[in-house]
Amino acid sequence: MFEPKEDFIFDYISGQEIKATSEEIQATQVFSKRLIDEYEYSKENIQTRPQYFVRRTPSDEIKKKYPVDIAVFKDKSRAESDLIGIVECKKKTRKDGLEQLKLYMDMCSSVQWGVWFNGEEQINLQKIKKDGDIFYREIPNIPKKGQRIEDIGKYKRGDLKPAKDLKSHFKVINNYLYGNMKKDDTSTRNRAKQIINLLFCKIYDEQYTGRNEEVTFRAGVDEEKEVVAKRIKNLFVQVKNRFSDVFEDEDVITLDTDSIVFSIGQIQDFCITESERDVIGDAFEVFVAKALKDEDGQFFTPRNIIKMVVDIINPDDKTMIIDPACGTGGFLIESLRHVWGKIDDKAKKLGWSKKRVEEEKQYVATTYFRGIDKDAFVAKVTKAYMAIIGDGRGGVFCENSLEYVKDWSHKCQDKIELEKFDVVLTNPPFGSKIPICEEKILKQFNFGHKWNFNKKTSKWEKLSKLNNKGKKAGVEPQILFIERCLQFLKVGGKMGIVLPDGIYGNDKLGYIREYLKRNTKILAIIDVPSETFQPNTSTKTTILIAEKIKKEEKIDEHYIFMAICETCGHDRRGNPMEEDDVSLVSKKYFEFVKSPKEFVL
Repeated sequence: MFEPKEDFIFDYISGQEIKATSEEIQATQVFSKRLIDEYEYSKENIQTRPQYFVRRTPSDEIKKKYPVDIAVFKDKSRAESDLIGIVECKKKTRKDGLEQLKLYMDMCSSVQWGVWFNGEEQINLQKIKKDGDIFYREIPNIPKKGQRIEDIGKYKRGDLKPAKDLKSHFKVINNYLYGNMKKDDTSTRNRAKQIINLLFCKIYDEQYTGRNEEVTFRAGVDEEKEVVAKRIKNLFVQVKNRFSDVFEDEDVITLDTDSIVFSIGQIQDFCITESERDVIGDAFEVFVAKALKDEDGQFFTPRNIIKMVVDIINPDDKTMIIDPACGTGGFLIESLRHVWGKIDDKAKKLGWSKKRVEEEKQYVATTYFRGIDKDAFVAKVTKAYMAIIGDGRGGVFCENSLEYVKDWSHKCQDKIELEKFDVVLTNPPFGSKIPICEEKILKQFNFGHKWNFNKKTSKWEKLSKLNNKGKKAGVEPQILFIERCLQFLKVGGKMGIVLPDGIYGNDKLGYIREYLKRNTKILAIIDVPSETFQPNTSTKTTILIAEKIKKEEKIDEHYIFMAICETCGHDRRGNPMEEDDVSLVSKKYFEFVKSPKEFVL
């Protein structure tokens, strides 16, 4: 496969090599791909390079002056009379961008709709001709190939398609809300809360609407905005009533009518419960990632990483699972899906009724799944997400996993104990900017103490002093989480944990590696690229899969599965890519397990 020259990229539609400007990368290429993936146009219907030029004036038969970023045609002939849509991706202000878009649309009699998109903001326009005049109105979305504008928003549940890139839509919604919400309501937390409320309406609607029934979460072109907003607010009341133990009476949708309709228009034709990525995690990355990164060192784990780890550990319907830093519940949700898939297979063999299957799934979710997060809002979102997709909400708690167990709430202590779990899956908060210094916490852990390397014995020795004094006082949280995860596990239990690369290579952290070798059987080490958690952080990470053994138990020599992933399904800016080594790893792991001696990755 050919690579473009430095500072160049291949245009998604034409395949031509073009300059890698920020406008191209963040806007033109993103929307070009969206036209294919979401709006179902073919590349033959679209012209990007060479650029299509519109007339200087509607009646100008000779000169064409204005270059269009993306031109969309009715069919592959790309005749001027078949030009139906124009997309402008210039990095202009909203006002200038709209004026330019309208000018281009004025020049083309056949154009029906237009989009101004700069990677962060989006406006959809319909052109209306009446009595010789041209008018423009904003519409919630643009039509898919073959769809009429007036049919936008008229969706049955079966019409919805899985989304491939919701992040770009969330960015647009985030910027719209920031610019349109009242000043008192524009905090990242409040914007996140409002979009999460809308997302739960969307998820609930998908879960409880028949495939041939019209969805409630929709915004039609010809609907009054007030009608749409009222319908969505009533839907949220249903959500709250159904899950009254998760949502509170004061939880309300406070967005104005325009914001509700705009937000719905961005995501209404997707089936987000069937999407490849963790939708709630993606929303959090866009709306509150920076706040959580700065405060707690939290980075939400991409769905493909989560799925890889879950597939390798392969839990079943009798597996006790915990994520002690569960965030928005990505590992728990994916584990539920994995286990429920096994229940479906079992049900087919045993001839269970649909009711029996649902009862079994709910029982498993309630009995075997646990999560902890110290952020009250995040923990609440996880409870709500689990409740709506099928339950397990009663096993999620807002606590600090690193504190003494006896300091947790009684409800949490009743359901979560040390040495009781078969599986721990987690991506703990990490970073030197958030060290743990509290003596009460540190003294619970071997890793809370200082360690010294004895050159005579070539072994690490734990000192009596806690690591909470001096210039570099405190212990990075991920180090304590390694030990806490092992404390949660039964002997024979498995841990899947995302850790920064320093754990594996830093000479000063050799005591951690020695501790792991003494207390676990290393099953797999999977190196993932630096882009994995970008654009939120460039911290390089590796996934460790290990099995807990008895203290100082000697284990037989064994092969360890090791993989290096060069691609992760997105680039450093978070834009989706086709190349994804991560998605191949679990299959390779099981090939390795069958014949480790002959296996070469």
